Amino acid sequence: MSIVGAFDVHRRQLTFDYLDIETGEVRRGRIVPADREHLRAWLARFAGRDDVRFAVEGCTGWRYVVEELLAAGIEPHLAEPADTAALRGKKRHAKTDKADAAHLRARLLAADLPECWIPPAHVLEARAVVRLYKDLLDERGGWHQRIAATMFHQGVPAGSSMDTAAGRAAAAEAQLSPAGRQAVEAGLRQIDRLTGELDPLRRQLDLISRRQPGCAALRAAHFGIGAVTAVAIWAELGDVRRFGNSDDVVRHTGLDITVYSSDGKRSAGHLARQGPPLLRWAL
Repeated sequence: MSIVGAFDVHRRQLTFDYLDIETGEVRRGRIVPADREHLRAWLARFAGRDDVRFAVEGCTGWRYVVEELLAAGIEPHLAEPADTAALRGKKRHAKTDKADAAHLRARLLAADLPECWIPPAHVLEARAVVRLYKDLLDERGGWHQRIAATMFHQGVPAGSSMDTAAGRAAAAEAQLSPAGRQAVEAGLRQIDRLTGELDPLRRQLDLISRRQPGCAALRAAHFGIGAVTAVAIWAELGDVRRFGNSDDVVRHTGLDITVYSSDGKRSAGHLARQGPPLLRWAL
C-alpha cells in the first residue's frame, strides 16, 4: 500500500490532496492554520509508514513543510514552480488551491514532476544569513540615495560618500533648509544603524566562508570573490553535481540569453533572469 499526495502552501492554510493507491481513495482538505504544530499533528496519521510521498511547490513556506515531512519519515518532493505550471497546459478553468494540489499529486504519481534540489539545513541557514545581509545592504544603499537626492534637490554638489569622514563633514556644512537638514540627519542615523547590523553579519559570513571548503575554494581560485559573495554563490548554487554541464549552471542562474522569434520577427536578446536573484547579484 502506498500514499501519494501534495500540498498547496499558503499563509493561512495548507491544501492537501492525497491518493491511497491500494484502495483508490482520494482525500482532500485543508490544514488551518498553516504552521508547524498543526501540520505535525496532521501528519501523525502516517506514523510508522515508509511508503508515503508528498510534493510541495518550491515557493515561500516550503522549508517548514519539507522539514516536517522529513521528521515524520515521509519522502518529500520539491517541485520547480515554473516548470510545474507549464505542465498544466492552457488554462481551461479557474485556478484553485485544490486544483494546484491535485496537479502536483498527479505529476508526482506520473513520475514527471520537475523537482528542485532540497538543500540540507546548514545550507538553508547560510542562505538566510546572506539574504539578510543583502536586504540590509540594499536598505542602507537606499538611504544613501535619499540623502544624495535631498542634497542635490537643494543645490548641494555631489561629494564624497556618507560612509567617509569627508562626506559627513560636507553634509554638516551644506546649506540646507530645516526640513532638508532633518531629512539628511535622519538618513545618517539610519545608515549608522544599518552599518551596526551589517558589520557582525559580515564577520559571520567571513567565518563561514573560511570554514566551508567550497567557499574557501572559490575565494582562493577567483580574484574578487570575498566573504559575502563566496557564501552567496555556494549557498544559492548548491550541489553542483546535479548539473549535467556548464550550460545548465548558467541557465539555473538566469544569466542565459533569451531570444523570442516568431514569423520572421526577432526581438533583442535579454537575460532570462530566472533563478535566485541573490546568485545573479553575487556573480
